[in-house]
This record gives sequence, C-alpha cells and structure tokens, in this order.
Amino acid sequence: MLRQIPRLIPILALILMPVLQGCAVNPVTGQRQFVLFTERQEIEMGRQADQDISASLGVYEDPELARWIDEMGQAMAAESERPDLPWTFRVLDDPTINAFALPGGYIYVTRGILAHLTSDAELAGIVGHEIGHVTARHGITRVSRAQLAQVGLGLGMILAPDLRPFGEAAGAGLQLLFLSNSRDAEREADDLGLGYMSAEDYDPRAVARVFEMLARASGAEDGDRIPGFLSTHPDPLDRRDRILARTTGDDPEFRGTRDDRDGFLQRLDGMIFGTNPREGFFRENVFFHPDMAFRLDYPRGWRTANTRDEVQGVSGEQDAVVLLGLVQEDSPSAARQRFLAGQGIETIGRSDQSVNGLPAASAEFRVQGENATFRGYVVFVRHQDRTFRMLGYATQASWNARQSALSQAVRSFQPVTDRAILDVQPRTIELVRTQNQMTLEGFHQRHPSPTVDLTTVGVINGFRSGDVIPAGTLMKRVVGEPLPGGE
Repeated sequence: MLRQIPRLIPILALILMPVLQGCAVNPVTGQRQFVLFTERQEIEMGRQADQDISASLGVYEDPELARWIDEMGQAMAAESERPDLPWTFRVLDDPTINAFALPGGYIYVTRGILAHLTSDAELAGIVGHEIGHVTARHGITRVSRAQLAQVGLGLGMILAPDLRPFGEAAGAGLQLLFLSNSRDAEREADDLGLGYMSAEDYDPRAVARVFEMLARASGAEDGDRIPGFLSTHPDPLDRRDRILARTTGDDPEFRGTRDDRDGFLQRLDGMIFGTNPREGFFRENVFFHPDMAFRLDYPRGWRTANTRDEVQGVSGEQDAVVLLGLVQEDSPSAARQRFLAGQGIETIGRSDQSVNGLPAASAEFRVQGENATFRGYVVFVRHQDRTFRMLGYATQASWNARQSALSQAVRSFQPVTDRAILDVQPRTIELVRTQNQMTLEGFHQRHPSPTVDLTTVGVINGFRSGDVIPAGTLMKRVVGEPLPGGE
C-alpha cells in the first residue's frame, strides 16, 4: 500500500470511443458475435488496463515462479484459437483467492489462489479457463454491452460510482473486473480450458479439485480488494460434477497425465500467506503501516480496504469516504495548492496547524459531482520525507452527521514507535514431508500452523478432517507470528 497516486490511464476514454464495429466472428464458435471493438483496440484496452492492475494490486516478486507460469500459459495459448495475441501471464501480490482475464490476452493469478492449489494441473486448469475467456472474447463482449447500455449517460455512470468524484483516486482498469461473465460464458470457458490443458497433457480431472477447494474456501479469505475467483459464477460443486462427468469413465472427452504435486509445491516454499502486514494492516478501525511508521484512525464500524495506492474507508450508508494516500509534492502547502486548484473545487477554509507534531496543511472544501454536492476535508502531512494526503468527504445531505467523524479521522495521522508494530513480519508457507502415515489432525498437531485453523490447513493441502495422509506426502504449513493485538 501507499505509493504516489498516479494519473489515471485513459482507458475509460478508450471504452467510450464511438466505435460501431457491429458484429464480428467469434474465433471459437465461428458464429457472429456483438462487439464494438477491433482486435487492435481490444489489445490496447487490455494493455492499458494491465498497467493499472499491476500498479494497483502489485506483481508478486518471484521471477522464477513468474517465468514458469508464463511458460505454462504461453504453451496453452499457442494451441488456442487466438495464438497471435500478445499473451501476458502475471502473478499478483494479492492474498485473495482469485484469477481473472482482461481483453487482449492478459491473464492474472494471485498468490492467494496459488497458496490454495496442490499441483501444476490444478493451476493449468485455472490458466486454461482464463485463456478461454479471452479466446471467446467474453471480456470485450461484456464491455461492448456495457457501453451500448450506457450511451448518453456519461462517463461517471458507466464504471465508477458517483461517490468517487476525484478521478486520481480510482483505478479505471480495475473497474473492468466488475463486469461479470454470464453462466454460459463460464461454462464455455470451462470447456475451452479443459481442451487447452489436455493438449499439453495436464490431467483435466484436477480441475474438479479446484472447484472442491473453492467451495470449501468460499467466504473464508481476508481482504476485499477484488471479487473472489468464480464468486459470481455457477455453483462450484455443480461445476465439479460436470468436470468429472467429462473427464472420467471408460472414454473421457478430455484426458491427460501430468499432475505434479511435489514440483508445484516446491515453487511455493516461502511464499507469503495472507495479507502482508509490512504493507499496512488494520486492527479494528486503526490502520498501521510498519515500514512507514504511522497510524491513522478510521471511523468505527466503517468498511475498510488497503490497496497498493491508497487506504479506503466507506461508511455503512455509503455516504462518506476517508482516503489515505501519497502525493508527489515535497511540501504539504504545495500539495494543498494543487488539490484546491482542481476543477470545480470551492475552498471554504484553510489551516497550517501541525498534526500531532508533524508539518501539515489542511483545507475544507465543497465540490459539485455529477449527481450530488460533496463537502469535505483534506489534510497533507509531511512524514519520513513523504507527503501524505488524508481526504474525507460526504454528500452535502449527510455532512452535518459525518462532519465530526471525518474531521477526527483525517487529523488522526501520527507516528508509531511501538516495536511490536514496527517489527511485524508476514506469515509464510513452509513445506513438510510426512515421515509416517497420519491423519490431518495428527499432521496439524505435529507440524502446527499457529495462526490458521485445522480447516484452513486441510483446504490448502487438499485434505479433510479424518483423512489419512500417506507417508512421504509433501504438505504445507503456515508459519509466523500473529499480528499485534491478535490475528
């Protein structure tokens, strides 16, 4: 979390280009398909959104793992109906169980989903599924329909809620993820993925284990940055049964033999598990950042999220927001001057009073959004040679009720000196090979994972309570200390 807030990549403008290409031929089915973009425009849309996604969520720093996954994806994509796309495969530094595709051949898996898989064939199934979305042009079809449905309604009504009038605070590429696929599209991607992985001799039956894992892990992940993998899709257990019907029996439709548990797991040894507290973490309503040694208090009961670019807090009624981020200016006063020069911002008052002993510059303002007027406070603070921006605003209608909480929140920024906070480290995956046959309970007792429960240990290893684990099985455990104040 917390890097300088970038200028938005103009992908929304690209989405709204008045291109009326009409129908095109689907590369998979050979049938006519409604799209408003040429393939070149599709690729450019994905390329620009990729910059936004990579900056907002972060790319996981493991070059060897990244290279291996890219080689897997490129091999399957080469056998697809669109081999000439500039295919790109990335591992995102995000703890949620997620995988997704952007138009033009950009495929992402998170370290969160990798930590829950147990073989290369399972990963191949996920990557193949996402390749299927691209080859069948599901993403660009969704964008085309969204554009057509919103003609004449204005840019802000298409992908971003009215509560976000400050363009620099939102990732436009990220908004593409919230256009969900239809159930038919998901089934088509399932079938395409089975074909792509089978062509590379991966065992397609492993995909059934993925859906089993997703069903077990549903609703159990920390973090709320992007929609969970397949969260809006058909029921995972129904899809598991459908996969098994097509990949088992005397004459299965899809077949393959590669299903390497040990080789895959060895690539995960030492991977961060769950949220990385070095990038900031919440304890109830208080946000701490160990690397930058500060804290900020958000209003109690608000929904909060920590991303690479900012820390967000939203009231339960969604009528007020507090955002924390970094800006480029070297002084709080210069940052305030630039903010207040923004289009449509009316200055109500200013102050140069310090905040908890730190140099600061603040202002109260009013701004007219597309469908509502907003009132707010902005505070810029200098700390550790960085300028931080705390922005709190609410609708004019809710200002009297929110004013006090917003004022307290944006002025709560203060340094942290507690070593328990400053020295916190992330949890990691450690591999253990069982010496003897044992149950999952026996494994958890002999090789404990202090910060996760037995169910989670079972999910990430593909075993259930009471299952017998053969001797010589490579298993994951989660090591590390709980966060200060509890996990």
